[in-house]
Amino acid sequence: MRERLVGNLEVFERFRLDDTGKRHSAVAITVVLDIDRTGGPCFLLTRRAPRLNAHAGQWAIPGGRVDPGEDPATTALRELDEELGVRLGADAVVGLLDDYETRSGYVITPVVVWGGELSRRDLHPNPHEVARAYFVGLDDLDKPDSPRFVTIPESDRPVIQLPLLGTLIHAPTAAVLYQFRDAAVHGRPTRVAHYEQPVFAWK
Repeated sequence: MRERLVGNLEVFERFRLDDTGKRHSAVAITVVLDIDRTGGPCFLLTRRAPRLNAHAGQWAIPGGRVDPGEDPATTALRELDEELGVRLGADAVVGLLDDYETRSGYVITPVVVWGGELSRRDLHPNPHEVARAYFVGLDDLDKPDSPRFVTIPESDRPVIQLPLLGTLIHAPTAAVLYQFRDAAVHGRPTRVAHYEQPVFAWK
């Protein structure tokens, strides 16, 4: 799986968004082998803590604001450690996906990270940031009804949704994961910048 991800991302020409005037952040799409169950490839998904000032309770990929002197990969690895207690070196970074501009004032750089074999006992969610962490099988991204698209009166862009964990994951997380599925896992250079976020994520 790691070789496939590396090969697909080496030929992927990602879009960068610079000088947008928005704050930059990075997320760590962390691919692991779930040794508690089948040993199959999964990614880590979190539910944000309910008392956070922004986007409380929403589904998220570990990540946060790029600090001065950091690049997106460094930020993604730092946030993965701070949120879930998973500490990986720079050699764990597999590649980057397209920057995604959010309605809430950020440009997100998705960083694909290889975490190797991992057990749920290896996760130590920070209760100030994470309510719960989940292992989600990569196969779950390939369900026949995934992704879904709906319309909203506030925008002429389609809102993307991914059915996961018995619920619906919305953009920006859904958009990032959809491109990860297509570009990193399957080698299809899908673009997602035009996909909309639900109104509750605009603030």
